Amino acid sequence: MPIDRRLFFYINWPLLISAIMLFALGALNLYSASGHRLEEGMSVAPFFNKQLIWGLMGVFGMILFMFFDYRHLKTLAWPVFWITVLLLVSVFFMGKTIYGAKRWLDLGFMNFQPSELAKIAILIVGARILSKEREPLDFLRLFYVLGVGLILAGLIIKQPDLGSGLSIIMILGGMILFRGVTPRVFKTALLVIPLLLPLSWFFLHDYQKQRIMTFLDPTTDPLGAGYHIIQSEIAIGSGGFWGKGFLEGTQSQLRFLPERHTDFAVAVLGEEWGFFGTMLLLSLFCFFLYQMVLIARDARGLFGSYLATGVFFYFFWQILINTGMVLGLMPVVGIPLPFISYGGSATLVNFCLVGLVLNVSMRRFLFKQR
Repeated sequence: MPIDRRLFFYINWPLLISAIMLFALGALNLYSASGHRLEEGMSVAPFFNKQLIWGLMGVFGMILFMFFDYRHLKTLAWPVFWITVLLLVSVFFMGKTIYGAKRWLDLGFMNFQPSELAKIAILIVGARILSKEREPLDFLRLFYVLGVGLILAGLIIKQPDLGSGLSIIMILGGMILFRGVTPRVFKTALLVIPLLLPLSWFFLHDYQKQRIMTFLDPTTDPLGAGYHIIQSEIAIGSGGFWGKGFLEGTQSQLRFLPERHTDFAVAVLGEEWGFFGTMLLLSLFCFFLYQMVLIARDARGLFGSYLATGVFFYFFWQILINTGMVLGLMPVVGIPLPFISYGGSATLVNFCLVGLVLNVSMRRFLFKQR
């Protein structure tokens, strides 16, 4: 089916350009994080080149997601959901263990993380369920929507991957808040959730409990569980206002900062570019998220509006939690910073979701509301 030429006039260029800028900034930061000084110059770890390849694949995926009619995702929602469930279950039997967690499927040419696909699945299924009616959610419909999300989140947390599992719940929770609930449901949630949170402590693994205790006081284990956050705070603090300069960060270049190319990538940026560079990055993220808010507001159909809202919360929670974690304001969890942290599956999904939001924006004038 030929592509309607009018679509090109409705591309949200600010969103597209900001996404490319974020990836370029992340690649530059990754070059520094993966670099190692030698007498003959800089030696760069292989994952920097891999990230560039994933970025090109992500841009290609973004273009594909831009130009198909996103309304077809309504019919694909449940097949995508059950395929994702099947892949998550297969991880327990055929998964590849990395860093003590079985989260990946070895496809030969790459390691694929089904939890990233789960984030797309919950967006599509959640948007389909929530777009059926306009009334606020009562208890029955709320439990139905949450039940779908808990299936995916439960399988992911079992791997164990608490960060990605919580991401599923928070994405869906943001979509539910945007959708609205009845006053009775809202008042009940305000009473029940604070009572249930302390009980979650008994379901955490020992290392997850240790992370929470370390968050409260990192100095209790400065060479163990508290090492990550202490080194991160030293790196960011030593950057001052203007930073030490590109490739001049001592904490990252001398390998004191752990996971500097993944979860703590922004600490590398903070040390080298200082408060000024960090604020520029956060400002770019705010501009990026604001464009999604505009697209969700202006979408013609409810399904498209909920899709854009879900993608907004997908990025919003990751940005909030990762930056809070690096600054010592939240416990350390395995949630990367979109476009900045290294990760093949995550980079591909990030670009594809940007393409999906652009798809919603491009079609807001081309058909009647459905």
